[in-house]
Amino acid sequence: MVPTTRVAVAATLCALITAVSSARAQQFPRDPKVDRIFADWDKPDSPGCAVGVLKDGRFIYQRGYGMANLDYDIPSAPEMVYYVGSVSKQFTAAAIALLVLDGKVSLDDDIRKYFPEMPDYGSPITVRHLVYHTSGIRDVYGIMGIAGLRMEDVFTDSEAVALIARQKALNFKPGEKYLYTNSGYFLMAQLVKRVTGKSLREFADERIFRPLGMTRTHFHDDPGHVMKKRAMSYERDSSGAYRISYMQNFDKIGAGGLYTNLDDMRKWDENYYTRTVGGEALQKLLHTRGVLSSGDTIPYAFGNFVASHRGLRTVEHAGGLMGYKAHIYRFPDHHFTVLETCNLGAIDTGPLAEAVAEVYLGDKMGPKPPRAAAQRPPSASGVPAGASADYANLAGDYYSEEVDATYRVTYRDGRLSYSGHHIPMRVLVPIGPDTFRAGELTVRFERSAPGAAATGFTIGAGRALGFRFQRR
Repeated sequence: MVPTTRVAVAATLCALITAVSSARAQQFPRDPKVDRIFADWDKPDSPGCAVGVLKDGRFIYQRGYGMANLDYDIPSAPEMVYYVGSVSKQFTAAAIALLVLDGKVSLDDDIRKYFPEMPDYGSPITVRHLVYHTSGIRDVYGIMGIAGLRMEDVFTDSEAVALIARQKALNFKPGEKYLYTNSGYFLMAQLVKRVTGKSLREFADERIFRPLGMTRTHFHDDPGHVMKKRAMSYERDSSGAYRISYMQNFDKIGAGGLYTNLDDMRKWDENYYTRTVGGEALQKLLHTRGVLSSGDTIPYAFGNFVASHRGLRTVEHAGGLMGYKAHIYRFPDHHFTVLETCNLGAIDTGPLAEAVAEVYLGDKMGPKPPRAAAQRPPSASGVPAGASADYANLAGDYYSEEVDATYRVTYRDGRLSYSGHHIPMRVLVPIGPDTFRAGELTVRFERSAPGAAATGFTIGAGRALGFRFQRR
């Protein structure tokens, strides 16, 4: 075949793919009300979303907006496969629930039964705590960030478990609070493997995906796995241009890691009503909300938030990693669900899913809540009252055994900064006496006496708190 013929064939194939995708998207007459919601991304030079609206187990609207792949001009379409981030958690939770129903795991088991390498924190962490994000275990991705470990680096499951097990403290006593953490669901995936001898990918395929006919769904534990119709993910750079945002080596599953498409998500959503997998017992377990040791009930169930929107019961979960975003938003009393898979990190799927739901169910919803007044964030400039300006005594090298990392704190021109392995120089902005902020991180220095050199500091952010660093 001559080169010009190859080019012609490639162009024809590309045109055919585009035509097929467009034809499938045109199965439903255009709905201007829904299309307006996604109009900002419905362009041939923009990433976007594939959106599906379900009623009584069938799609009543499907459409792709924008492009699934900007390199090859492949439009977004319902059949494209997307990474769905934390939407994966409901499948991980379902795997644990099936093992509970099989009698192979108890929710009240101490996790040290399965992970003897975990420390004894003085109060047992149970499987139930992992499911409901009430374990107090620091978030594994937060730990990695503080340690200077990049998620795109090769990092084995055993190394991730060891990193979690090396933590000497928890965010809080197990059962006392709810704090969303990816560590619990990553450990749940490892628990499935330790109990059954099968990876979560294998177990979920055998017990969930194949029985439901979810042929385009898998837990991505092999970075080299070839995936048909994979949408690429994107972010904008500082100039506003789109750039690929994809971590080829990332293979952690449980907290995330699932690839799927709208039709497979439809099959999973319909299992809520048909009980094909797991029966009534599984659905009851999956939608039972967690209870704290105080007796307070939290909205989180087994990988789902069970709540309400404008007077209607809802079951939902969002997900996002790299530039991928996803959302499943179910209204069980109306057998109605909105599905979203997107490939631009700036897209906030929650408000979009609500807007789509209101197009179809708005007349059944209660009044919209009043809009909260905008709060001006506190100023972080200057030195707050009572803060020590003796910053020079805070400079030095500090080491944490928990994350095996050294931070260098430097003082120059009246400002403190810190840096570490794979952590670029970041300015520490004073927010209180010997307390500083750097992005989401809060750093609190410790001294033996006022004005003395710092002996160490604690650092934390969001879901990973209380890491202790000692001056070297």
